[in-house]
Amino acid sequence: MSKIAVPLADDFEDDEFSIPVGRLAEAQHEVVIMGVEPGAQVESKRHRVRVEIDAAAARLDPDDFDMLLIPGGYSPDHLRTDPAVVSFVRRFCESGRPVAAICHGPQLLIEADAVRGRHLTSWPSVRKDLENAGATWSDQEVVVDGYLITSRKPDDLEAFSNAVLRALKQ
Repeated sequence: MSKIAVPLADDFEDDEFSIPVGRLAEAQHEVVIMGVEPGAQVESKRHRVRVEIDAAAARLDPDDFDMLLIPGGYSPDHLRTDPAVVSFVRRFCESGRPVAAICHGPQLLIEADAVRGRHLTSWPSVRKDLENAGATWSDQEVVVDGYLITSRKPDDLEAFSNAVLRALKQ
């Protein structure tokens, strides 16, 4: 059983949270929802899902986790302005353990200076941001570059979730 950190704020994409987290739970992995304020309730972009923040990023140690999973929607944009969340993401990426981000999720990776020289995908509107940060972007269902797993959109969730689970088996 692995322990996965999931940074989350309001306006996350419903399925990009629910489907991979559900698959992780089915596989008996522990998921910790991290954010700015523990106990706060965050709501999805489509108002179908509400989630309670388990722990503040400022109080978590990246070394206690086996994977970082960043759902898309507007949540990553909200979180990239919080220094504690960005610091957690940066330190986790430096560890070389698996990092999975879908849709707008790579925005947090950009803020954490973790994309230069890497090959990623994302929602199309994040493409230029990734390229400006030094990444190579491809329009593919899933891109795996070392420890980074990225995907474009909800239509790619099956392939994305499978890649996430494969990375935890290695």
